[in-house]
Amino acid sequence: MRDEILKNWEVRSAGRQKAYKRLLQRGDKNAVLRQLPRLHEEAFEQIDCTQCANCCRNYSPRFKTPDIKRIAKSLQLKESELIEKYLRLDEDGDYVTRSAPCPFLGADNRCTIYEQRPSDCMRFPYTDEDVLLKRPQLTLKNSSFCPIVYYVLEKLVLHFP
Repeated sequence: MRDEILKNWEVRSAGRQKAYKRLLQRGDKNAVLRQLPRLHEEAFEQIDCTQCANCCRNYSPRFKTPDIKRIAKSLQLKESELIEKYLRLDEDGDYVTRSAPCPFLGADNRCTIYEQRPSDCMRFPYTDEDVLLKRPQLTLKNSSFCPIVYYVLEKLVLHFP
C-alpha cells in the first residue's frame, strides 16, 4: 500500500518548500547523508517512475560527450546526426533535448534508450547522493515535479524537524 505521505504530493510539496529549504541549508549534513540510502530505497518501493515520467515529460538531462557517443552508437547514428535530430545547446552550453517530452520517452513511459541513457538520467533523482544537499535549488525544483524527491524530503523533514 502506498504511503499516506504521497496523497496530494504536488500540492503538499508546494506548501513545504520553505521547510525543505531550511533542512537543506541548516540540517546536519552528515546525519542527512546517512539517511539517504534507506530513504531512496523506500521511495522507490513506494513509487513507480513509469506511472509518472514527469522528469522525461517536462525536463531534459544534459547530454555529455560520452553520453552522445554511447547513444549515437546504439542508435547507429553519427554523433552529428544525433545532435542535429534530437539535441540543442542550452544557455549554459550543455546539450539538451530539442523538445519535451524527451524524444526517447516511449508511449508506455519507459525510456527507449534505457541501457544507454544519459548519466544525468541514470543518477536522477539524486536522492541517494550528496547532490541533494550540494545543489539545494535543484533539489527544491525537483521536489516540485518528482514524487520521489518529495517523498525523501518529506521523510527527512519529519526526521529532522
